[in-house]
Amino acid sequence: MTKWEMTDDRWKMVPRMNVLILNHAEVEQLLPMSECISVMEAALTALARGQAQQPLRTIFKPPAIKGVMAMMPAFGGSQSPLFGLKAICVFPGNAAIGKDAHQGGVLLFDGRDGELLALVNASAITAIRTAAVSAVATRLLARETATELAIIGAGVQALTHLSAIAIVRKISRARIAAGRLESAQKFASEMQPQFPFLIQAVDSVQGAVSGADVIVTATTAREPVIKREWISPGAHINAVGTFSPKAREIDTETMVAARLFVDRRESALNEAGDYLIAAQEGAIGPDHIRGELGDVLTGGHPGRTSPAEITLFKSLGLGIEDLAAAEHVYRKAGEQGAGTSVGF
Repeated sequence: MTKWEMTDDRWKMVPRMNVLILNHAEVEQLLPMSECISVMEAALTALARGQAQQPLRTIFKPPAIKGVMAMMPAFGGSQSPLFGLKAICVFPGNAAIGKDAHQGGVLLFDGRDGELLALVNASAITAIRTAAVSAVATRLLARETATELAIIGAGVQALTHLSAIAIVRKISRARIAAGRLESAQKFASEMQPQFPFLIQAVDSVQGAVSGADVIVTATTAREPVIKREWISPGAHINAVGTFSPKAREIDTETMVAARLFVDRRESALNEAGDYLIAAQEGAIGPDHIRGELGDVLTGGHPGRTSPAEITLFKSLGLGIEDLAAAEHVYRKAGEQGAGTSVGF
């Protein structure tokens, strides 16, 4: 298709740009968890090697609104240069009205001429890639013999983390705790038919994490939901629920005891309340961050160094992860003829 455009003081016909739109269901179909885990490993490796760039996210919170807008740009691309921008609104109260807390889109641009290529549903991207990164962390840091999984939270991230962790470790049981026992019970009953291992709702966080080999905190809490005395030697924790400097899921004692890894050091030092609040209390400092996942992937850091140590991955979510996931679904959509192409 073409359109009229003024060039060199006269009207000419020029090629018309088409934008591919991929909705929630299409993203889920095009981005299976096993593939996304590999895509996230590649993205974090590229970031560690300086082959991708991103600034800190920008967060905008009007005072009268019970949510925020976050903007997360990045530059990279596995086959050709690409810009990505995730613009997303986070409304923690959405669960009460049956909606995902994350609402928005990932824009994908050609890095050679700036052409807008795609608009991809960000709720689906966020749900899948967040859990996939936790799976990368679990594969790198959890003990090979880990079988007991605990998930704190019963929302979208609990669902995707259940799938993701089961790919990288042979789980024998998953215990689920939530703000209300009824929520954990509903989650467990709905998920059980999809998995070969026992999914058990428990009535307390302590009951979920005691004896667990892998722990996922996927809550909207602003204060710690787990305590150091509940954590068994050798456990691995994926802390994914918070991204604000003023909110945390992990108590200071656990932060002190754990070997801490992050997705991006710069992001953790500016955005991770789990780290920042403990640092403000004088309990830890920047050197407490052992490394980024990319450092472990590229061999720059060994990761876990003993079976008994507690490892903790603080996930914040990165723009490069969104870009990599969007690129993957965009290229697959082109191969399969999926999505809706719209003149723009």
